[in-house]
Amino acid sequence: MNFYERVYELVRRIPAGKCASYGQLALMLGNPRASRAVGHAMRACRTPGVPCHRVVRADGSTTPAFGPGVQRAMLEAEGVPFTADGRVELGGCRWDGA
Repeated sequence: MNFYERVYELVRRIPAGKCASYGQLALMLGNPRASRAVGHAMRACRTPGVPCHRVVRADGSTTPAFGPGVQRAMLEAEGVPFTADGRVELGGCRWDGA
């Protein structure tokens, strides 16, 4: 299994209403310096069933890759809380890998 496939397998485990950061996933995959590679995997993902929208930056900000407001709308539909400045409130919804 290549790195991207390992990323997708891990992201599939993130339940609705939870989020993880690129760096958090890299750490779970055993390579804490691979957060950019995780980001590249997310951007390249065309695999159905991989909830890429549940992966955010370490500061809780979303990516513009989905289009303006799309990732936020998807996360809000799952009950993910946001701060007043538009970032995911990771303290309340960070996935612990379990």
